Amino acid sequence: MSDPKLIELINSPQRRADNLARNSARHPAETLTFFGLRPDMTVLEILPAMGWYTEILAPYLATAGRLYVAHFSPDGILPYMPQVLEMFERRMVREPEIFARVTVRHINPPREVSIAPPGSADLALTFRNVHNWIMADQEDQYFAAFFNALKPGGVLGIVEHRARPEADAQSMRTTGYVTEAYVKAIAAKAGFEFEAASEINANALDHTDHPDGVWSLPPFLRSGDDAHYLAIGESDRMTLKFRKPAA
Repeated sequence: MSDPKLIELINSPQRRADNLARNSARHPAETLTFFGLRPDMTVLEILPAMGWYTEILAPYLATAGRLYVAHFSPDGILPYMPQVLEMFERRMVREPEIFARVTVRHINPPREVSIAPPGSADLALTFRNVHNWIMADQEDQYFAAFFNALKPGGVLGIVEHRARPEADAQSMRTTGYVTEAYVKAIAAKAGFEFEAASEINANALDHTDHPDGVWSLPPFLRSGDDAHYLAIGESDRMTLKFRKPAA
């Protein structure tokens, strides 16, 4: 059962209205509970974009825990990276009641990978990001950074767009969908042990074969025919829990 305080923050009017509207598609209470979130943890959120999950995590951890955010670098190689970072930082300034105690680090492999003190985090979380690292041929470097930041016994929680099991490498580099097997293989290579999977974020209506990959679906709707893609909803997603060995 989810913590009532967590439920309260997920439904808080302090959150952006468009973010609140996605609760039903993203199941934050069930997802964070599955990953084992507690208010006294040191948590690392990786590449939060504009802070959909951060606006839940930051106030939840503000009293007894700590939140590190590994965001894009000002030296990010793609133009949107420093731009999104700046937008996030501006939001932190505008909304100190939510973000005042967030510590921002930058991740930009191979140069910037110290995203929390080594061995300090109880829980590392990333939502819908693995496909981007695959496209950049940096997935191993990212997972190695998470492994280094987590304490022995710490948990890595991943939500990612789920490809069909037979999807090939080229498909994973272009559609935004990734197979569960490949995510597990990356994690194992970094030293993580697979612990559990959940269907919390599954969507049986998503057959994954769209003209613009995952970006055909909401919230992007890049392919037109909005009514069709809105009826499908957000992507079918895997929810995977890994653990750094305790010894």
